[in-house]
Amino acid sequence: MSSHRSPAQVRASLKHPIIDGDGHWVEYNPVFAERMRKVAGDKAADGFLASQRRIPDALQLSTAERKQRGVAMEGYWTRQSTNTLDRATAMMPRLLYERLNELGIDFGIVYPTAGLGIPRIQDDETRRAVVRGFNIVTAEYFAKLSDRLTPAAIIPMFSPEEAIEELEFVTKQLGAKVGMFGGAFARSRPSARGLDPAIARYVVSFDWIGIDSEHDYDPVWQKCRELGMAPTFHAGGRGFALRNSPSNFTFNHIGHFAAAGHAIAKGLFLGGVTRRFPDINFAFLEGGVGWGCQLFADLIEHWERRGAKGIAYMDPAKLDRPLLKSLVDKYGDGDMVAELTRRDGWPSREEDEPTGGMSVLDDFAACQITRKEDWVDLFARPYYFGCEADDRMNVTAFGRANPFGARINAIFSSDIGHFDVPDMLSPVPEAYELVEDELITADDFRDFTFANAVRLWGQQNPRFFEGTSVAKEAAAVLNTTTARAAAE
Repeated sequence: MSSHRSPAQVRASLKHPIIDGDGHWVEYNPVFAERMRKVAGDKAADGFLASQRRIPDALQLSTAERKQRGVAMEGYWTRQSTNTLDRATAMMPRLLYERLNELGIDFGIVYPTAGLGIPRIQDDETRRAVVRGFNIVTAEYFAKLSDRLTPAAIIPMFSPEEAIEELEFVTKQLGAKVGMFGGAFARSRPSARGLDPAIARYVVSFDWIGIDSEHDYDPVWQKCRELGMAPTFHAGGRGFALRNSPSNFTFNHIGHFAAAGHAIAKGLFLGGVTRRFPDINFAFLEGGVGWGCQLFADLIEHWERRGAKGIAYMDPAKLDRPLLKSLVDKYGDGDMVAELTRRDGWPSREEDEPTGGMSVLDDFAACQITRKEDWVDLFARPYYFGCEADDRMNVTAFGRANPFGARINAIFSSDIGHFDVPDMLSPVPEAYELVEDELITADDFRDFTFANAVRLWGQQNPRFFEGTSVAKEAAAVLNTTTARAAAE
């Protein structure tokens, strides 16, 4: 840490609180499972324990066996061992609560560790039982810590009905304010039935929720609107396709959160979800903001080429074929002239150029983009990106290079509890290095570590921060944001 200051010292120098948008706790599975058994039954507890076998089972194999079976190398030694206090802090929410001032954090949103893979459990009955039990037990652990910590409930998305049922339960029965939504998950294809499991795991399609899904998820977004829940995605892509090395965990790990978030964000945008639900915020966690800035620019560039006006420029009917023929006669080689003559028209005519059965040829039709402000309204405003403290790409969110000068919503995410953070005292000072190195301003840092998180959750649920240690400061941000929006 170049500042050589403690997180408490950094926090004391600021005029605003720090909100951790994505920390983690590490559930102690044997005890957690038995608590699940008491509140949700054997299927929940046993299903949970079975879901936790994936990584240990993969690590029992040799590299050759993993390669033969198509199993990715998983992370070993991913829990803090040198710093016993941090290890204990990750395991016990009450200890994390007591250490928040030492860590320089005023309020934290805490995501699961063992629970990250639960939304991908394939068996419907098991998945629903595990999710329900997991959410109940998690709420119990954090019940008396709500002024400074709030846990994310798991919202499975295999069907809209399943998601809505769990949304209703966690908000109304458990008081949950944050939801970790499933996304970028594999759906087994009908042709996989009866196949050897080692082969069947590849016979899948991936559901990006917003586009080309077998389900209509608009009722889920409508329920989020009614319940005041901003969907956040902590989806991953490790172990599939281009991240399936049998020998190197780092190869599999780098970029996998960003890749999954990238697909979900594209799906929601191109599927018109942010157009139909302009008042809902979405967050994509742990992949950083660099990919978000690139996606923003890439979408605009593709709109210019594949939107209604751009694609019309490529209409084969507009090709001047006599002119083309004359140019081929003059400059083409003999083979090209002969082929043109044989075909009696070249390139192929409009009726010979298929469009994949698409009646609407504008890839952005669902977005209804007519002005540059639409890009800010449909992407830059509703999308938020979880950024780890030491990611130097965080500066891209605040730079002038973004189209239309848009600021992309980066939120400070400590990732404490995971191997990325060998010392829990490092995230806040590391994040502040961007100010010390004059890469972002103090106002940028305020947005990064405080105001953006307030807007992500508080705009969706104006009562989100009531009763918390940052209630007064959060209310001021929301009031200012509301007043600015009214003025515009």
